Amino acid sequence: MTVNLNSKISDLDGVGPSYLKKLEKLGINTIRDLLFYFPRRWDDFSKITPISNIKVGEAVSVKGVIWEINTKKSRKGTPVTEAIITDDTGTCKAVWFNQPWLEKSLEKGEEIFLAGTLEFSFTGASFVSPVFEKVHEEGTIEDLRHVGKIIPVYSETDGLNSKWLRQKIAGLAKLVYGIKDHLPESVKDDLDLIELSAAIRTMHYPENFDELKKAQKRMFYDNFFCLFCAVLSNKKETEKNKSIVIDYDEKIGKEFVESLEFTLTDSQRKSAWQILKDISRTYPMNRLLEGDVGSGKTVVCAMPALMVAKKGYQTVILAPTEILARQHFESFKKLLGKFEIKIDLFIGAQKESEKKEILKNLKEGETQIIIGTHALLSPDIKFWTLGLVVVDEQHRFGVEQREVLKKINENGITPHFLSMSATPIPRTLAITVFGDLEISTLTEMPQGREKVSTFLIAPEKRRDGYKFIDEQIEKGRQVFVICPLVSASDKLGVKSAEEEAKRLSEGIFKHRKVGLVHGRLKTEEKEKVMKDYKDGKIDILVSTSVIEVGIDIPNANIMLIEGAERFGLAQLHQFRGRVGRGEHKSYCFLFTDSDSEITMARLDALLKSENGFELAERDLEIRGPGELLGIKQSGKIDDTLLEAIKNPDSIHKIRDVAEKYLSGNNISENQILLEKVAEFSTAAKLE
Repeated sequence: MTVNLNSKISDLDGVGPSYLKKLEKLGINTIRDLLFYFPRRWDDFSKITPISNIKVGEAVSVKGVIWEINTKKSRKGTPVTEAIITDDTGTCKAVWFNQPWLEKSLEKGEEIFLAGTLEFSFTGASFVSPVFEKVHEEGTIEDLRHVGKIIPVYSETDGLNSKWLRQKIAGLAKLVYGIKDHLPESVKDDLDLIELSAAIRTMHYPENFDELKKAQKRMFYDNFFCLFCAVLSNKKETEKNKSIVIDYDEKIGKEFVESLEFTLTDSQRKSAWQILKDISRTYPMNRLLEGDVGSGKTVVCAMPALMVAKKGYQTVILAPTEILARQHFESFKKLLGKFEIKIDLFIGAQKESEKKEILKNLKEGETQIIIGTHALLSPDIKFWTLGLVVVDEQHRFGVEQREVLKKINENGITPHFLSMSATPIPRTLAITVFGDLEISTLTEMPQGREKVSTFLIAPEKRRDGYKFIDEQIEKGRQVFVICPLVSASDKLGVKSAEEEAKRLSEGIFKHRKVGLVHGRLKTEEKEKVMKDYKDGKIDILVSTSVIEVGIDIPNANIMLIEGAERFGLAQLHQFRGRVGRGEHKSYCFLFTDSDSEITMARLDALLKSENGFELAERDLEIRGPGELLGIKQSGKIDDTLLEAIKNPDSIHKIRDVAEKYLSGNNISENQILLEKVAEFSTAAKLE
């Protein structure tokens, strides 16, 4: 059957129901998908090495004659096929497991190419599961697919290996030239890129590594050019919208700063001024305010909220949890208490009569600042005129949820939009993903914030740790204990908050007051526990990650984290930021039963660094962008973003070229480029 680029993968010869399921698992549904399924690495088997010259640990190709081949069973009953290969210089052994059919496929006296790495095993020095290809009289080395050249190795799945993929892709090589190049000639010239068809062919079958580098550059630059076109086009569209102009009132600004009980840091002043300038424009602000744990983002967003209120418009503060929403409510009342601003809290657990009254005040414009959770996204919510939207921990809200608030005004006016994140984002990643936002960064900590001393506690030192904690409680301090799970799980074998609270309260800390809070508790239960903790009625609060953000208990000076290996570095840093907020020396204790090198290396990074940006970058390398940004994992986007971190200079260059192209061209007139750009729309809308 003749196939084309748009043919289903099931139309390809040799692809039955079994292979179809495996290919779909790899995201391959069409012939085009298969051609764009690029290798994860390339093995250099281009040089044929005499058998006498091969060394243990070296990846090589050899050409020889099968001197002997037979299959026997190991002690465990596994079929083991062994072959002795010889050339003019010597002999070597090849071993394959669970492939007894090879004894019939490869015959004594046949000439073959063999490619792999010579290694020691229980059978001695041998090639273990090498790739092979028979030598045909009429064939040349150029006709080889699996040995004798630079060989592509693909990400595989059970029952579908690189050899199978190479065979299928080789038979489709001519179709590559039917793929239209979506990049304009001017862009390819500016970035010095080869044609798309040549790049795709070379990615699968490179003649040499210089050509491969050119192909990799084309695909890398291609992805980022399209991503930047997406984010910059999005920014251009945003700037077409109309917003409310909120002019800066110097008198109010001065009164606000003078009313504070502390001095603003330089980066707080700078970030606040950037936001205030943005909201004075005729098009909506779209800004990200990022800062380390405890860097003072709340006070920065309070000033523009005050300006919006004094101009007669409304602000909504959206938080991911009720605990954080309450924290913001208390903070805003304290920060703006002298300015006669009506601030309301709206969460799911409130009485219906209370909600009804708040909604009435909101619709009539009496409520000037409303703070709440997802409950504020209800279609029942009507604003008088919303001037500013602030989304805290923005990565915890979906794109669609945030869009609801952007379009909530019935008069067509788009509110100004401010995202906040306490998870510092590496600069290159921020430029890439949040390319349609302006970015403000809080780089300093407020005065009085002491460094939190962090320790990795060995299992045998646990009791010493508890003794120290008890001494701190005796001095009047309080403790957080974080567990990975709410309830016990035999499968995972890690501590849960429920069982840990029970163990501590009935055991070593039975003379102390132990509290428990987690996401499954009813709102009123959580509120009571948090109030008791804040009032000093609880000595030790056992919790899950529900207290990761938004908790400000100055008297708490110890953070104890169970199963520390189960959290990302950025998240551990967030936990650590819950202490060190008062006048007392603070500590973070990491407990883990894992002794793996990877775990130790990760946790050691936390011990050595207080810099959230450094830790976020390390977290990105380990866990990927999806974990850091709160997005659904996507192989295409994840891989693309990880490459960004490794190539910051290239990223800036590509962005400049994208801006140049968009400034002089209407992208909607280039249909194939537009379709390619649409593939990156998920990343482009992560504002």
